[in-house]
Amino acid sequence: MSEAEESEQERLKRNLNELLQELRVAQAGVQILFGFLLSIVFTDRYREIDSYVRVTHLVTILFAAASVALLTAPAAWHRILFRRGRREDIITIAHRFTLVGLGTLAASMTGTVLLLGEVIIGGWVSIALGVVAGLGFATLWFLLPLMERHKDTIDSEGHPDGIPTGEPSRG
Repeated sequence: MSEAEESEQERLKRNLNELLQELRVAQAGVQILFGFLLSIVFTDRYREIDSYVRVTHLVTILFAAASVALLTAPAAWHRILFRRGRREDIITIAHRFTLVGLGTLAASMTGTVLLLGEVIIGGWVSIALGVVAGLGFATLWFLLPLMERHKDTIDSEGHPDGIPTGEPSRG
């Protein structure tokens, strides 16, 4: 079925399904990361670490917790608003939660790399590893897709050249 043949409700249903599939991938990873970060506190070595590592660990855990909340919230919204004719609202909110959730996940992953670098190597090398990780996530998850987005001729509603499907082009 072409985009022109797809009804508004079919498009919304497809968009929601695609979004929920994307979230399943991110949710599993962030929940595993969150569990890993929580388990560190219960190791013998944790008692010996300095305040810099403890604060970095806490901030990283908070970013991971925010990621879990933001990336699972769309499923809760969908379930609570199920069959209430609010699919478009769910998609809009879920889209925002997902983008912010990916940002907090990137921060949490960056903090994790920094923590591991500090424990394994220490010093400026760990900071460099954290910076490289942060730049990597920012580039792959946000910068490159945004650069690609500016190349297309699709508006935010998914219509070519900003003209809703079914209306003739004036250009």
